[in-house]
Amino acid sequence: MSSRGCSGGSSCSGGDGGSVSLATLMKRENSIEKMEKPDILHGYANHCKKGEDFTFLKPECQRVHGNCVSTFSVFGIFDGHNGSAAAIYAKENLLNNILRAIPSNLDRDKWLAVLPRALVAGFVKTDKDFQDKAQTSGTTVTFVIIDGWVVTVASVGDSRCILESEGSLYILSADHRLDVNVEEVERVTASGGEVGRLHVAGGAEIGPLRCWPGGLCLSRSIGDMDVGEFIVPIPHVKQVKLSTTGGRLIICSDGVWDALSFESVLRCCRGLPADAAAKQIVKDAVQFKGLRDDTTCIVVDILPFEKTSPPIVLPKKQGKGVFKNMFRKKSSESSSHHSDEDYAEQVIVEELFEDGSAVLAQRLDLDYPICTIFGHFACAVCQVDIKPGEGISVHAGSSKSGSVCPWDGPLLCTSCQAKKEAMEGKIPSRVCQSLPLRFLPHYITNEITGANCNTRF
Repeated sequence: MSSRGCSGGSSCSGGDGGSVSLATLMKRENSIEKMEKPDILHGYANHCKKGEDFTFLKPECQRVHGNCVSTFSVFGIFDGHNGSAAAIYAKENLLNNILRAIPSNLDRDKWLAVLPRALVAGFVKTDKDFQDKAQTSGTTVTFVIIDGWVVTVASVGDSRCILESEGSLYILSADHRLDVNVEEVERVTASGGEVGRLHVAGGAEIGPLRCWPGGLCLSRSIGDMDVGEFIVPIPHVKQVKLSTTGGRLIICSDGVWDALSFESVLRCCRGLPADAAAKQIVKDAVQFKGLRDDTTCIVVDILPFEKTSPPIVLPKKQGKGVFKNMFRKKSSESSSHHSDEDYAEQVIVEELFEDGSAVLAQRLDLDYPICTIFGHFACAVCQVDIKPGEGISVHAGSSKSGSVCPWDGPLLCTSCQAKKEAMEGKIPSRVCQSLPLRFLPHYITNEITGANCNTRF
């Protein structure tokens, strides 16, 4: 499967006396922008075990309806657990919820600047709306938006996204498994959750760390209303800009990552076109570990105009911890932990933005166009209109906030404020406070030990 940008428009000659009409200038500008945009080629493969993995493949969206220059691409993986309802709902609603959180009439640079904030709002709204349906399934989400050479990745759960460019590996998503994320364990316990392993007869502990009640191995997801509000839908967001050499994105569910390392995935598909690469990755994952879970892969090649496949570049020798150091920060300031040698080579990938905080107020309080502050009262998450004086600032200590003005924003409606306070552990969760099921008879020990880590008990 492939997607290419629209063809450039024909040139127009100027009027008498050498003057050039505004329409002609705009056509020329659009033509230049088209030539600067990369080609986006993508492939997809899936091997089904439980039918809970879903993908979103939309290579041609438009910021401005009818304007092909404003085209951007969206790809996503939704790895459901405890049923497929949450994954299906997120697939069908997430993009629209994100776009509704972006003010209209923004130019491309401002659109990209507010996108991380809109992703947070879209994820939280999707989670809140699905939980209102009182269904108990949940899903990971890794959502990738590509606009020109800028790639923005938002993720909850463990469906990882990596980038290879010029032989270097870049990790663009977070891992929200409790077994590997100490910060998330601390956050969940501070918010009122209990983290521990399964107990079997005799008191032995087995399997990965889980959050109780519910037994989910992840600290972030969409859905999971019966697990606890401390399992939050607030995504880790990373935005990077590639050089015009381009690169290859690989987005996979944990059916791949539980079987293959990042390096193994890159190695097995190097030199293959996107569609064949995705199929090869899934094939290798299933052959290595067997079909124990749904196994899904999306490969996206971001290529210079009219290139048909990424160049074959031998991987660079990389030491432990090099992945983070490979990014060039947008800011001129550099961390004291980085030497000048870290940036000695040509910049291939520039980091524009990264935030993984689970604090909603912090994530919604990013720089935002002034037009949204003075335009009208609206909830920063669900976009519902708020009557003057009834909104609650994201910085308010409780739902009982006094009269506010638009410049006190971002503002929340009472429903989204209650959601925020529950996620922070400030008010009781709606989850039934029954005893967690952690003590299991020995005859199901083997089944649990081999279960998908997203499984809940």
